[in-house]
Amino acid sequence: MNRNLLIVGAGVYGLVAKEIAEDMGCFEKIDFVDDSSKTTPNGIEVVGTTKDLAELAGRYGNVIVAIGNPTSRLQMLSRIEKETLLQIVSLISPRAHVSPSAQIGKGSIIEPMAVVHTGCVLSKGCLVSAGAVINHCSLLCDGAHVDCNATVAGYTMVPAGTKVCSGEVFKNQTINATDLFAEAKRAEQAQTKTLQFNVTVPQGGPVPIGGVEYNFEDGM
Repeated sequence: MNRNLLIVGAGVYGLVAKEIAEDMGCFEKIDFVDDSSKTTPNGIEVVGTTKDLAELAGRYGNVIVAIGNPTSRLQMLSRIEKETLLQIVSLISPRAHVSPSAQIGKGSIIEPMAVVHTGCVLSKGCLVSAGAVINHCSLLCDGAHVDCNATVAGYTMVPAGTKVCSGEVFKNQTINATDLFAEAKRAEQAQTKTLQFNVTVPQGGPVPIGGVEYNFEDGM
């Protein structure tokens, strides 16, 4: 099994991803690709650009997209799925608390000291920064970002592409908690790695990102 990891994005977010991946202890080699930088801010050389991803797939196997802009992040995740054999992983710091009943979508990054509480669902490409709290039975749609020390109140949906800024408390539509517990569905759909949720999307979210309407029904 290939245990090497490519990080798309050689900026500060990329370095955050690298440190989390190292703390996880499950990757043997970690490198970067970037379309505009030849090195990371601390001088690590990149091994190629995003045009090289398909070629690099055989050497690395796994990939994470560490780009702050949600449009670019989601578009790159979709491109990787369509054009390469790379497996999109999620990075979860061992120093974060993630409930056993939480569901974490592919391409998500959870930083140290973050809390993802009971029954929460993170869809594709979500970012949960250091010290953030996603309270129980809340849903982050595709590309959502909860920044440092921000809080998502319980039973709340964060629309696709939304950034909850540092220190902010975010609360909007109320979610039915029973719709977010999907143990039976997860077991039934394990073969396809697809998980559908029962939550009805309220008016105003998810929102179109980059001309494509991303939503939380794209699966794990």
